[in-house]
Amino acid sequence: MAAPSSVKPSSAKSMEEWLLADGYSKHKVSIDRLLQLRVFLEVNDRKKETSYKMNTKFQSNMQKYLVFGGTLPREPMPLSVTVRLPTLEDLEAYALEQWECFLLQLINSAQAERLTSFSSSLMRVFQRGLLSARENEAPKLTENGFQFLLMDTNAQLWYIIREYISSSEDRGVDPTDLICFLLELSFHTLGEAYNLNTLTDVQKHAIKDLADLGLVKLQQGRKESWFIPTKLATNLSVSLSDSSSRKEGFVVVETNFRMYAYSSSKLHCEILRLFSRIEYQLPNLIVGAITKESLYNAFENGITAEQIISFLQQNVHPRVATKTPAVPENVTDQIRLWETDRNRVEMIPSHLYEDFPSKDIFEAVCDFAREIGGLLWEDSKKMRLVVRGEYHQHMRDFLRHQK
Repeated sequence: MAAPSSVKPSSAKSMEEWLLADGYSKHKVSIDRLLQLRVFLEVNDRKKETSYKMNTKFQSNMQKYLVFGGTLPREPMPLSVTVRLPTLEDLEAYALEQWECFLLQLINSAQAERLTSFSSSLMRVFQRGLLSARENEAPKLTENGFQFLLMDTNAQLWYIIREYISSSEDRGVDPTDLICFLLELSFHTLGEAYNLNTLTDVQKHAIKDLADLGLVKLQQGRKESWFIPTKLATNLSVSLSDSSSRKEGFVVVETNFRMYAYSSSKLHCEILRLFSRIEYQLPNLIVGAITKESLYNAFENGITAEQIISFLQQNVHPRVATKTPAVPENVTDQIRLWETDRNRVEMIPSHLYEDFPSKDIFEAVCDFAREIGGLLWEDSKKMRLVVRGEYHQHMRDFLRHQK
């Protein structure tokens, strides 16, 4: 399909004329994606007709690539060199183990069975905003930290990758080079081996960090070394809303608020502990209950009812996933009710004004507080009123003039 020129935009109508009869829906999806990526820019003329033009920076880079050529994509190594590679199932298990190990170290290094090779300074960058630490106290999860743990793996991964990129200049690495490499990596073939000697020095350093996160698996042969992209790496180019990238669920919630998690993961246990009471843990099963006390503790830490319900729905066990609803309705309704029950009282910083010298001054002050939208409560008999805290200075100035 011809690309719209940066000189003269192409109208949406003229582009639709290029389509086959059954191609409209695919065309619309493609245009939306290009607009989201800012490859296309929308232009509206005086007749209010929609046209599209190509982003000038993208267009100039594309012209350079077409005229001068670009580097060829990295080719997988032949099986005769790599011999036996891990199966896709083994690779997925490795990626999950590495990612869970990293997350456990991130939130509670005491729970991690082994530590990654990330420097303490880089771990502090990852923990920024997720953990807070007071002097002589162990670090605690912040509100963002609790919410981070309830995200799906793809969203968590992108959060960490963004932090990794944003701190790259502190390590003497150009963020552009890092972004290009990550995007390139996301288009590698899952499970294929790629020679480490094809990487630049910056990429070789980054690949070790990515191995700690579970994005690649490093292997050593007799003469050559290689890396193998896992599903975490190939999912970097997948939309966060794409459900195909999500892993199989493990949680069963019953109508009596009992919860069974078919998992041996310490990380899963720590996450469920955020909003439920863990009763016991068997080799492949975590048993707990969703209680009023456990939910109040979660709400206190900044987790919302919708986040808890969303987590349970996204991680529901396949055996109950076909049920409608997969999480019992009485459980989700009660979680929401307990949240609203806790939020019935709203705390508003305010000031109490009393001991007015006369009724006239009291009424004038009440009128003024009402006009500025700060009046919360008044008692005419005892000449007292309560005003929002942010209007205190206005009130002081007004009272000074009344005297």
